[in-house]
Amino acid sequence: MNALRLMTRRNVAGGIAAVTASLALASPSLAQSAARIVVIGGGFGGASCARALRRLDTKPQVTLVEQSKTFVACPFSNEVIAGLREIEAQQFGYDKIAAEGVTVIVQAATKIDPKARTVGLADGTSLGYDRLVLAPGIDLRFDALPGYDEAAAAKMPHAWKAGEQTMRLRRQLEAMDDGGLVVLAVPAGPSRCPPGPYERASLIAHYLKTKKPRSKILILDAKDAFPQQRLFENAWKELYPGMIERVSLSQGGRVTSVDPSINTIVTDFGNYAAAVANVIPPQKAGRIADVAGAVDNTGWCPIDPVSFASKLVPNIHIIGDACFGGTIPKSASAANAQGKACAEAVANLIADKPPANPKLAGACYNTIAPGYAFSQVGIYQARDGLFAESEAVATSPVDAPRELRAREASDAQNWYETITVDAFG
Repeated sequence: MNALRLMTRRNVAGGIAAVTASLALASPSLAQSAARIVVIGGGFGGASCARALRRLDTKPQVTLVEQSKTFVACPFSNEVIAGLREIEAQQFGYDKIAAEGVTVIVQAATKIDPKARTVGLADGTSLGYDRLVLAPGIDLRFDALPGYDEAAAAKMPHAWKAGEQTMRLRRQLEAMDDGGLVVLAVPAGPSRCPPGPYERASLIAHYLKTKKPRSKILILDAKDAFPQQRLFENAWKELYPGMIERVSLSQGGRVTSVDPSINTIVTDFGNYAAAVANVIPPQKAGRIADVAGAVDNTGWCPIDPVSFASKLVPNIHIIGDACFGGTIPKSASAANAQGKACAEAVANLIADKPPANPKLAGACYNTIAPGYAFSQVGIYQARDGLFAESEAVATSPVDAPRELRAREASDAQNWYETITVDAFG
């Protein structure tokens, strides 16, 4: 790894702060005063977008609609599952966002009328908008895996939306007898946080190694290859020899159905009875995007990568995991960057100015054990209607010494603190 790449990866947190500062100085002159902008979804993308909009000198009317009072972050939630962190460290409220002048409405958005430019809320009231930003995250496709539905998730937790499911999986691991088999079912892409399942397997292995050393993990994978594969596999050999087995797609790893009554996962080549079954189903854009008419037959939202405008519905912009946008990953870092870039694009469009083509940084840290992490950072920009890498992706070296792994574990903690303060205050 060259020095430039190392500098790029280690300065991601500083880059987040720098972009935030630049937004505070942005001052497009809006064609109309007090434009009404509604943001639906209070995760890393939506919260970042709402705050960035209010930092513009023009001060549009910004309303953030989010059905939960508390956001539970997915990054670092695998550490909660492994008993290395408490769920409270993942929880964030919206008080600081409201203090900046954003109107925060804690309700579900249930209807969108693009012609009337209104958002219907669960209590029957509605909001008008000039521009609407959707940051709905993902929904799980419970119809895509026979035998798996919301009831089955109580016994075979997915834990792919942080919160109660995270704690359910943790409690199941704690209750499992030593010698039990943990089976992790991984879907085909696209999905939220592509390396996340393998980080989870690593941290569960750490828990088992320290608490239940006769236990093992089986990964049933609907893919042949996955991001940072060599880094993960080398780490498993080094830290968890004989504990983690992965069955790839070509080896028969694609899960075809599940039977919650006997905690069994089925593939084309065999049935696997699990002491603990972590089933991550296929995913799609969050429901409100579908309600808005912004979802195509892929299950995701096609957008213009310069303005984040929906290709299907006028005056609606979509950011974060719900987008179908090319090679940029579905990650908290990408959503945060998209939220701030979208704020500038929306302000320029209202002012009848063309939006600039943004460069977005997407950082991904993976923790394999306490004090052991690696990372990947990409810079993305619009090309041929999609996001593509504008610079070579910087990835941790496979043969790095433990000192670098420890430094990146510290960098990961700093990144999390920076991005959560940036998004939620």
